[in-house]
Amino acid sequence: MITHHLEFDNALLLFLALFALYSPIAALSSYLPYVDGYTKAEQRKLAFGLFINVLIMSMTALWIGEPLLELLGLSTASLAATGGIALLLAAVPMMTGASQAAAPEPGQPRAALPPWRSIVFTPLTFPLTFGGTTFSFFVAYRADSNSWTGAIGLSIAGLAYSAVTGLTLWAAGLTNQRVSPSAAALLERIAGILLTAIAVILIASGGTRLVVDVLHSL
Repeated sequence: MITHHLEFDNALLLFLALFALYSPIAALSSYLPYVDGYTKAEQRKLAFGLFINVLIMSMTALWIGEPLLELLGLSTASLAATGGIALLLAAVPMMTGASQAAAPEPGQPRAALPPWRSIVFTPLTFPLTFGGTTFSFFVAYRADSNSWTGAIGLSIAGLAYSAVTGLTLWAAGLTNQRVSPSAAALLERIAGILLTAIAVILIASGGTRLVVDVLHSL
């Protein structure tokens, strides 16, 4: 009974840690520029695609994350740094307004927008939603679980987290439909500033840990 209680606590702690790291309110604002211009049906597909991608990555990290990183010779630090670079490339045009200048004018063909499938993994899934830190959370909690029931509990936590991300992106689509063009432009600038700051933190954190790892290996 005590063992099962501890396993439930670990699963709950994992979900709460992921929820706090993800911060749905902050994530919603960062999604707004990406859902802009897509139809309601496409926004639902984006939300479902994000849910599926995050679920796959969560289960991968949970069940084979540690041996997979060892096999590929990667680390969560390298994932964090890579995610930071990818996020920086996407965030800077938003922050400077360059993405608004490149946006299609009213009446311009819908073909000016990239297909929704082209953004659902990068940047929406990685690194905006699921990065090196998230991956390391799953690996660390799985390492502390010594039973199948514990692993299943953690899997349920991963499923719940994936559902939260998909619902947040869906909510971003609903919010975007109620925002005026001028407000959307302002929110995009703000989101760009926040995402650029997050990208810099990821690069600095991942880069620092990479240097530390190299020094420890000498």
